Amino acid sequence: MTQNFPKSEKLKSRKLIGKLFAEGKSISKFPIRLVYISLSQGEGYQVGVSVSKRNFKKAVSRNRIKRLLREAYRLNKHILEENNEGAYAFMLLYQQREMPTFEQVNRKVKQLFYLFLDKETGKATVKNTTDDV
Repeated sequence: MTQNFPKSEKLKSRKLIGKLFAEGKSISKFPIRLVYISLSQGEGYQVGVSVSKRNFKKAVSRNRIKRLLREAYRLNKHILEENNEGAYAFMLLYQQREMPTFEQVNRKVKQLFYLFLDKETGKATVKNTTDDV
């Protein structure tokens, strides 16, 4: 299994992003929120990341957090691929005003993925989300 983030996994479609926020479901593990929607066609995932300009005025700070979110997704997407079938579009939103460390972001993204799997697939075999993963 590769741990890359190819162009085919990047969420770029304005129509799909609009549909995601209009009709999507949301789960949260503060300070990260995951908005998702099931896609009718294809397999795999499309992922976008976002950081509020209201919380981080400088683009340098926003871009750093977006890099951390993308890296956390890239390293943990195997959790989704091993336990779920189907196609989904995700948006990861960072909602805190302080600059996070990679360890904090990585831990929260893992917890979000396990919550997502529990909510969508109902698999009880999924690793406990309260563990310090």
